[in-house]
Amino acid sequence: MSKFWSPLVRDLTPYSPGEQPTLPHLIKLNTNENPYGPSPNVLEALKREVGDSLRLYPDPNAERLKTAVAGYYSLTPEQVFVGNGSDEVLAHTFMSLFKQAQPVLFPDITYSFYPSLCKLLGVTYETVPLNDEFELSNKDYARPNGGIIFPNPNAPTGRLLPLSAIIELLQQNTESAVVIDEAYIDFGGETAIALINSYPNLLVIQTLSKSRSLAGLRVGFALGHAALVKALERVKNSFNAYPLDRFAITGAVASIEDRLHFEQTREKIIRTRDILVTKLCALGFRVVPSKANFVFVSHPGKDAAELCRRLREQSIIVRYLRQPRIENYLRITVGTDEECSNLIDALEGILHEFR
Repeated sequence: MSKFWSPLVRDLTPYSPGEQPTLPHLIKLNTNENPYGPSPNVLEALKREVGDSLRLYPDPNAERLKTAVAGYYSLTPEQVFVGNGSDEVLAHTFMSLFKQAQPVLFPDITYSFYPSLCKLLGVTYETVPLNDEFELSNKDYARPNGGIIFPNPNAPTGRLLPLSAIIELLQQNTESAVVIDEAYIDFGGETAIALINSYPNLLVIQTLSKSRSLAGLRVGFALGHAALVKALERVKNSFNAYPLDRFAITGAVASIEDRLHFEQTREKIIRTRDILVTKLCALGFRVVPSKANFVFVSHPGKDAAELCRRLREQSIIVRYLRQPRIENYLRITVGTDEECSNLIDALEGILHEFR
């Protein structure tokens, strides 16, 4: 700690991202990255972008990307906001929509970036407990609030709230913004984007990091009524007018345009997830129903931290979150069939030694 730090910095508890280890022969199942590479069209587009034009600033409004996203979801470019990964989009959302007199509400077990953002930005918040099955109940959010946000599917649980429940939530919270963080929606859920034109308080946030295999390019976007998007634009243009570089814009457009690659890799992950769940259950794990590209699991009588450590000894990295209510759970990214098979073999051996 430095004497030059501001009181704000001294009091922060920063978000802790998943580690990026460099172990030999690593099976990396800790950060929900896509095990398959991006569309070949993306790689070709990035090669073409290398040239003298890099001396020029990128388009500050990323109009090509907004147009591509809007066309994909049958919206207008004015309904699209883009940023440097969905985390930056979330930060602008919290600043522009959630600094209200009433607290913003989100689940007690959810994306841990939310409370970090609240503390950094001075946003008052309250957490709402999920039930014992890690399910969100609309009745718990039927009270005055300065906004509502949650991932759907939720992270780290993977549970999905159906579209009918989201409609009910929107109808009972017409005086505040409802933000659905859909980082994992493509792995089995139904997006709320179709509701945007009917609900002016709805904002949907997505990312190209997961289902589009572009975690390294850092591209996220928000979709909603033009008035909501304008609020985010005002914050963005007061903070960083050029959040996306030329490569990010070009690669993102190429990815969105290649629907076939997206569908093929997404279906592979869904099939592998289903097989993985069956095998984990056969080993005695409790697996929370997941519509994401990860599973959330615990084993009765087996310590999750110890399981995590033993897997790491075999160069298999999964995520252990030391938090109340979930201290005996592991979050496991769905990798390739081979990676998941190696994971199951390792767990079988570890559990056999525990007997």
